Amino acid sequence: MLVTEIYRGKRLIVEKKTVTLPDGSTRERVVIHPGGAVAMLPIEGDDCYLIRQYRFAIDATIYEVPAGTIDEGEAPDETAHRELVEEIGMKAATLIPKGYIYPSPGYTDETIHLYEARDLAPSDEHQMDEDEVIEVVKVPIAEIRRMIDDGEIVDAKTICLVCRCLR
Repeated sequence: MLVTEIYRGKRLIVEKKTVTLPDGSTRERVVIHPGGAVAMLPIEGDDCYLIRQYRFAIDATIYEVPAGTIDEGEAPDETAHRELVEEIGMKAATLIPKGYIYPSPGYTDETIHLYEARDLAPSDEHQMDEDEVIEVVKVPIAEIRRMIDDGEIVDAKTICLVCRCLR
């Protein structure tokens, strides 16, 4: 397999590859390697915490679960704990693994590890990344499926977590 690196950034590698498909034919493909990530649905009683975050790629502010990229040498559950504090200012005593997803396997190998976060308590270590514009929103669990059905929640990882945590 021929691989050519097109771009390497702080958290992203883009490669052009010549791949052999299952039928034996070869094609040239671009693959993006962003590294791993985590996403958590923080639940407290009859409510859950979402964030409203501006996303420049779509030039919109959307509802999402807290999420973030795994640092080198960090285990996914460590990232989940860190990101909860950074994004919503809460610690979770209990993290329940809910599997993983491939959000866009047609062009990236990104894996997002999913967690349900319970037994929440405020943290005084809250510090968002400098490039994040985030508003923390407490949403009644009874409303979250309506928000998905009405198109208020369009983020794939958030919809997956709701399906896996709130059946």
